[in-house]
Formats: sequence, C-alpha cells, structure tokens
Amino acid sequence: MPHYTLSVLDQSPISEGRSAADAIVDTLDLARHADALGYHRYWVAEHHASPALAGAAPEALIGPIAQATTQIRVGSGGIMLPHYSPFKVAETFCLLSALAPGRIDLGLGRAPGGDGRIMLALQRDRSRRMAHDDFPNNLAELLAYFDQALPEDHAFAPLMDTLPSGGGMPEPWLLGSSMDSALWAAEAGLPYCFADFINPDGASMTAEYRARFKPSSRLTQPHVMVASWVIAADTAERAERLGKPAAMLGALLRRNVLIPVPSIETAEDWLADNPSALSSHRRRVIHGTATDVHAQVDTVAAEYGADEMMLVNIMSDHTARRDSYRLVAQEYGLAPRAKAA
Repeated sequence: MPHYTLSVLDQSPISEGRSAADAIVDTLDLARHADALGYHRYWVAEHHASPALAGAAPEALIGPIAQATTQIRVGSGGIMLPHYSPFKVAETFCLLSALAPGRIDLGLGRAPGGDGRIMLALQRDRSRRMAHDDFPNNLAELLAYFDQALPEDHAFAPLMDTLPSGGGMPEPWLLGSSMDSALWAAEAGLPYCFADFINPDGASMTAEYRARFKPSSRLTQPHVMVASWVIAADTAERAERLGKPAAMLGALLRRNVLIPVPSIETAEDWLADNPSALSSHRRRVIHGTATDVHAQVDTVAAEYGADEMMLVNIMSDHTARRDSYRLVAQEYGLAPRAKAA
C-alpha cells in the first residue's frame, strides 16, 4: 500500500460527436467505478462555456454523485469562490452534507474557470470588474459560517444558525497552483491541493505552505494533496496514444480555439501535421503501464511531500478512462468496495 492516499478528479470530458448529457452519464459511471475500486475522494471541476468539459456546476453534480456512491468522499475541485457569495456556498454545501453526511468536500479556488468574458457573464454586478483581492475576506467569511465564528455584532451573524443541519459541515480545502493559494491555505489552517497538472513547479509552494501552516480547529497539521495528470494502459504505447486527444485539445486551447475532446484518430492526424504541439508546453504528464505510473506518481509525491495524490485525465474513450483507474487501483492494491445499488 502507498504512503499516500489516492483520489480522482473528473473534469467531465465531452468527446466529439457526444453531448454534455453523455458526459454527465460518464461522470456518474466513473464515480461509481472509483468508489468500487477503493479510491478515497471523487472531485468534480468547475469550467465554464467549454465545448470539451461539461462540469460547469460542481454543486449540481455532487448530490447525484453522492447518491450514486456509498463510501467515497465527494467534492468540488473546485468551487471558484470569486463568482459566488460566501453565504450561498455555505448553504449549498451544508445542504449537500445533509444529503451525504460525513462525505462532502468543499474545494475552493480563485481562478475564474474561463476567460474575461465568462468572468463578466458570471457576475451579477457588471458595473465593475471582479475584485480578486477580496478572496481572503470571502474565504474568512465562508469559514466563519462553518465555525459559527462570526462576531455577534456582525450583520450576518444570525444567518449561521439557519444553515441546513443534520449532516455536519463539509470539509473545506484550498486549491491552487501559485504561492498565493499556498499562503492562504497555511494562514487559514486548511488542507491544500496543488494542481501539478497545471504547474509542475509547485514543490517550493507546498514546502512554504508546510512551513507557515497555522493549526486550526479543523486541522492540526499541514496536509498536502497533489493533482497530477495520469493515464495508465496495458502498454506504454497504448497509454501514449490515449493521451493524444488531450494534447491536441490543450494545444488548440492555448491558441484560443475551443473544440470537444477529439478522437484518438483525429488527434493523431492533427499532431502529425503539428508536431511542435507535443513539445511546446511545460505541463507534466504521466503515461505508461500501471507499474510505470506507480513509479512516476511516487516521484511526484516525494517531490511535494504529498499526503494524497489526486489523479486526473481527459480522454475521448470512456472505457479507457475506466480501465486506467482500474489498472492503477490494482497496481496500488486498493481495497475494493461493494458497488452501490
């Protein structure tokens, strides 16, 4: 067994020729699969106005996923707090906790989940630009609802007692890929998830998080989870092929060209005509057999001093995604669970 916990991040990919509804069916299926395989958490991401990713509203997906599973923790990877009021997020996730007591995670991020136009479309007040520098204050307000810690003279203090009850509080996390998020997580005494699949240079940031961590009522020691890009297959060649749709998708995204997740054949043809696309980005990818993957994930975990590793990928072939997580679970010796009815 590994010294770190294994979890899953799902971005609900939409393959070419399929719909967002199909992608959500796949998300529910993969969640049940991950639960049965013995993974610890299953998080869904927030992306807006994307023809490739269906998960625009994690708060809407978490409930059905929790109901479709039995033991795996379910959460957001993440909720982009600048778009929402802290009280609304607190209400929503306390309600989800009432639905699935003891199994709900609230991963919080500052990224917009889209471009400037999307940011503006998501704002209720479009007379001014979104203020990213108010994130620490909004985070503090949100945590105060969970901790029943707003001062008595605060205008919103009476609202703390109105939060949906009966399921306990969600487990809050801070997500990020920069030093700002590491420092905020340390200051708030929160567990921290670093997006290595976005920025592979995060080891110094998680080290700073550990060094500056302030114990809180919810966490006495720093806790690091690292989200890495992982595809496992029966052969290394097969795993490399399965990664090509995401390589094409990412290359076009960097050119502001948005498409559904292409098929392997479409991606191979395009990459043959655009060979530089495979070498023009710095993101870390882990491809190979389950044994290869295990060794590479071990290396990343050691680099970050990770307590948990969260595995993410985008593929056009849903069966291959299922197989990838199955192969990894078997390689690590995860304990299978009974499937949900």
